[in-house]
Amino acid sequence: MNADQFYQSRRADWQRLSTLLDRSQANIGQLSPDEVKQMGQLYRAVTSDLAVAQREFPRHQVTTYLNQLVARGHAVLYRSEPLALRQITRFVRVTFPRMFRATWRFQLTAVLLLLVPALLAGLWLNWRIGAADWLLPTAVQSLLPMIEEQELWVDIPVAERPYTSTFIMTNNIRVAVTAFAGGLTAGLLTIYVLLFNGLLLGAVTGVTAHYDVGFELWTFVIGHGVIELTTIYIAGASGLMMGWAIIHPGLHRRRDALTQAARRAVVLIGGCIPLLVIAGIIEGFISPNENIPVAVKWAVGIGTGIVLYAYLLLASRNAPGE
Repeated sequence: MNADQFYQSRRADWQRLSTLLDRSQANIGQLSPDEVKQMGQLYRAVTSDLAVAQREFPRHQVTTYLNQLVARGHAVLYRSEPLALRQITRFVRVTFPRMFRATWRFQLTAVLLLLVPALLAGLWLNWRIGAADWLLPTAVQSLLPMIEEQELWVDIPVAERPYTSTFIMTNNIRVAVTAFAGGLTAGLLTIYVLLFNGLLLGAVTGVTAHYDVGFELWTFVIGHGVIELTTIYIAGASGLMMGWAIIHPGLHRRRDALTQAARRAVVLIGGCIPLLVIAGIIEGFISPNENIPVAVKWAVGIGTGIVLYAYLLLASRNAPGE
């Protein structure tokens, strides 16, 4: 068989592979599963054809063509595929909200660990302000004279808002990641993070309410607070889930149970990060802005809360697999 005969006998497969490669150049996901399978089979056949061509007619143009075709096939089939936009879209639309609903027991536990101490601390300090001396952290105690004069610390100079927003995002993400990673301590660190933040929230609320500046505080907090508190307890739920896998692995080996729980927990903490970025932007630019009316700040907080919980509770509920 000469080169021309070889070309005529194998041309259909080569052209079919070239067509599939053209269509998959930007994204192999454009092909159907059957087409991807066919492309792999054709690629293996063409590599065999190239070996024959290199042996029988190494200087013929058909060998050059096959070299180029195999190189194109290798580039498409063996490239490391970037995280596609559709994968990110699916995570946001389906994976994260479904995981939130699937782990509702841990979510509820985290909510109680965060809000029950907040409620108790708030009521107690509103009633007995003297407890602030030992319940509040030292940094917050230094603000008591200002609060007694019915002033708050929430005004952020315009020039400092970009820096402050970045600092707030970073701090909130650190709290969330600590709550998540605390699961590796059998959940003890996670519980501490939730209790501490709950007590701090309640204590500050109680003190400001005692001195009649509670509404002013919550006018500042409401814009970003719903998102922020939600992400903190979701991160806490992810840590509690891993902690429970360590304490009660069930029928699995402890390592396997922890691995499975960690995979689910990573979905939760992954969904928290962009939410905390949004909360940080609101807290840095909208919450302290005196030019924004009080009603607008409350509308932002209530509106973001409605949208967030509609998303968490309803997104992809009717999609297959729910």
